[in-house]
Amino acid sequence: MTTSFAGKKIVIIGLGLIGGSLARSLKTTEPQTRIFAVGRNAPVLQQAMMDGSIDGWSNSALELCIDADLVVLGMPVLAIEQNLRDLANVLTSQTVVTDVASVKGAVVDSAIRVFGTVPPNFVLGHPIAGSEQSGYAASKADLYHGRKVILTPLPHTNPQAVKMVADLWSTAGAEVVRMSVEHHDEVLAATSHLPHLLAFALVDTLSQQGTREEIFRYAAGGFRDFTRIASSDPVMWRDIFVTNADATVRILDEYIDDLQRLREVVIKRDADELHKIFRRANASRDVFLAYSSAAQTGHTPRRAK
Repeated sequence: MTTSFAGKKIVIIGLGLIGGSLARSLKTTEPQTRIFAVGRNAPVLQQAMMDGSIDGWSNSALELCIDADLVVLGMPVLAIEQNLRDLANVLTSQTVVTDVASVKGAVVDSAIRVFGTVPPNFVLGHPIAGSEQSGYAASKADLYHGRKVILTPLPHTNPQAVKMVADLWSTAGAEVVRMSVEHHDEVLAATSHLPHLLAFALVDTLSQQGTREEIFRYAAGGFRDFTRIASSDPVMWRDIFVTNADATVRILDEYIDDLQRLREVVIKRDADELHKIFRRANASRDVFLAYSSAAQTGHTPRRAK
């Protein structure tokens, strides 16, 4: 049975794209949920009040979290530890806490430094639903529809807390999956962190060319599509690479090795090998698109023959 959030008090600390979209979604599906936001940008918080996304706001988490049923930490990963320290004397044994950070190992380490352990009611989570846009202005009620949210509970995590957080994201329209902290950070390094690193690197490389204005002026759709994610929040991605460096470097090294092999193929003008590599990539991309479409429609894709 899914948890009803009607009447419950949810505090979102950091009302950006992720937190703002969660607030909008909950107010759409369960309007009786009491949603409060904590942040430093008063005009943004006032706009969220006018939109009906939240019921109140404050610049102080201490003021709002004393009687909260659920606290959502919606800030970049390197800011989580200080927020946990600020809340350490406010959170009760009944308060459920979750986060949305892209690196879970770093959050575990932060919690241990603050509390000596990860509290049983702290459910680590990560919605796979970002975009290159950021901030509350980019938020939307259907952001999580058909998207996945990964929860990484520890062996001692309270099952009821896990259920509440899972139900939170299900209510927002997401599919909730679980995995270990370590596996999460490895998977995200390959599927999200590496692509962002490459996009940032390519744009930075071209921007330093002597003819960069001409390069950008005549860049076609492929450049725009490949580099779209380089518009993502630099602070958030700085934090991700600082805290998930080991896993990112492992997959980056594999990629560099493959690039070196591809470089040799291009130097040799080996048309057959190039065609084989590109066809293999085409097939892999088609599988990804099939699974992506299945996630939106709820149908299981047919296994490629």
